[in-house]
Amino acid sequence: MISQSPIVRRKSRQIHVGNVPVGGDAPISVQSMTNTNTLDVDATVEQIERIAAAGGDIVRVSVPDMDCAEAFGKIKQRTSVPLVTDIHFDYRIALRVAELGADCLRINPGNIGREDRVHAVVQSARDNGIPIRIGVNAGSLEKDLQKKYGEPTPAALVESAMRHIDYLDRLDFQEYKISLKASDVFMAVDAYRQIAGQIDQPLHLGITEAGGLRGGTVKSSIGLGALLMDGIGDTLRISLAADPVEEIKVGYDILKSLKLRSRGINFIACPSCSRQNFDVIGTMNQLEERLEDVMTPLNVSVIGCVVNGPGEAKETDVGLTGGSPANLIYIDGKPAQKLRNDHLVDDLEKLIRERVARKEAEEQDVITRA
Repeated sequence: MISQSPIVRRKSRQIHVGNVPVGGDAPISVQSMTNTNTLDVDATVEQIERIAAAGGDIVRVSVPDMDCAEAFGKIKQRTSVPLVTDIHFDYRIALRVAELGADCLRINPGNIGREDRVHAVVQSARDNGIPIRIGVNAGSLEKDLQKKYGEPTPAALVESAMRHIDYLDRLDFQEYKISLKASDVFMAVDAYRQIAGQIDQPLHLGITEAGGLRGGTVKSSIGLGALLMDGIGDTLRISLAADPVEEIKVGYDILKSLKLRSRGINFIACPSCSRQNFDVIGTMNQLEERLEDVMTPLNVSVIGCVVNGPGEAKETDVGLTGGSPANLIYIDGKPAQKLRNDHLVDDLEKLIRERVARKEAEEQDVITRA
């Protein structure tokens, strides 16, 4: 197996969202957005913590009015997760959340209003050491651009982005990242590719309003996968009509498949067929559910027969190959023991957790020696 990703990432400036670096040589961060009522502080904090537990690096919170801004201040006090505040139209909300500890302001300078208001927001961001995220969306392009292009196009998204960037450039503010989202995969990919060659700020990737869990996952995987393989992208959000935790899982799975991030278990499993010597699908469903808490990167292969099983197992940390009358387990690529079907999942989970513990101990020993 190829151990390192062959992808050469686009060179970009680095900013910080709280303690998370975005851009430069930092790992591509994964984020989601709360869908609770921001005024419900307890529910919002609980969801933020669930997102973080799933691996979310950054969480965005909608702040539509001043009451929500005050609630955001209470939320911020109760979590250490970097929080991006989503703000539109009222510049005073941006000023207030900056005072209350926001780690990033998601705004569009163009809908904040007069230039003195934009200046006030940028100055507040500068004074508080907060970056800005410019968020361009095909569904909310400026009216003059809608008239000029007739409909959302990649060029329209880029022109809108450059217009917002010009606001910040005139104020000599460079601590920002930018997104150009569309629900159409081709439009989003083309827009990101165009702007990637025009600026060096970090890019926040996303296919907006991608759909439900299955359809949205497919669209996001195609669009973001194409961009990531081009080396484009510094942080991402998978936009699903689903639990925000699912967005994090999908985002990490995309990055794991491209070897850009490693977190938790990377399963290699066959789709199963009549050759299988155990219930591959049932085994995988149980293993994924039971081992969600494992954060240490580990490669595990689960193959139902001896056709491809030994070859895959020799390349993984733990490998299961179906056999009769018993299945063969490989540890670090070498045959180790046989497991019967009676307690297959229990026994396999135990072996995987033992391998995880050994890997963690080995890594800690390296750190201690260093």
